[in-house]
Amino acid sequence: MKFRRSERLVDMTNYLLEHPGRLVSLTYFAERYSSAKSSISEDLTIIKETFESRGIGTLKTVPGAAGGVRFIVSIQRDEALSFIDEMCGIISSPERLLPGGYLYMTDILGQPEIVNKVGRIIAAAYADKKVDLIMTMATKGIPLAYAVANHLNVPVVIVRRDNKVTEGSTVSINYVSGSSKRIQTMVLSKRSLAEGSNVLIVDDFMKAGGTVNGMVSLLEEFHATVAGIAVLVESENTEERLIEQYLSLIKLSDVDEKDKKINVSRGNYFTKTS
Repeated sequence: MKFRRSERLVDMTNYLLEHPGRLVSLTYFAERYSSAKSSISEDLTIIKETFESRGIGTLKTVPGAAGGVRFIVSIQRDEALSFIDEMCGIISSPERLLPGGYLYMTDILGQPEIVNKVGRIIAAAYADKKVDLIMTMATKGIPLAYAVANHLNVPVVIVRRDNKVTEGSTVSINYVSGSSKRIQTMVLSKRSLAEGSNVLIVDDFMKAGGTVNGMVSLLEEFHATVAGIAVLVESENTEERLIEQYLSLIKLSDVDEKDKKINVSRGNYFTKTS
């Protein structure tokens, strides 16, 4: 079946967006659309220019017989700033304040549009790095982990606090919670993580960083490398931060239960990625 150029452009764009990070050969597209490689190359140039002008991402060309093109996600600074400022306004709403100074965020992490945008912002920061998979705890951070993984086209591994028979053989460690100073346990299936993997840790909230630090220690048991650490919200007022190198989109500065005030601001994302 012969495709018109407009049809090729739409289908190629859709394919690249659905397969971020995957190397696609010109031969594959040429056979898919029964078109000459020269025509495919011209189409890819148009797509690349559109992606870059709209801040969607870019296409990286890999030369050689085994080469091709790879879509790399990105986001414009102004778009990310606008979204994070909007999120700060949402999170600072007094109705989110729970007893004990906790914040209600379940509804936010249940909205696909928000989660997808957070995932894209985080993924853009690591798009040029070697990331083999995303790791998170079996908590509210799971949707964020899958959103980031979707934009980087890598698997997700979920660390649990107890053994599951369906996980098979596991590796477990004890770690100290940064906030409560209690000894807790985290478990990961031996089959879920290959030795030497480059792992991006993603979580929804970080206080002192005890849980994230535990995941770092767990990765050491697998002889894996931490490719980065990214959180949606970090708590600023903590006596001892166990993690130093990380990205945060939002910073929780203060919670006043009496006056029902929540002070939040932009995290360190722009200072770390600029």
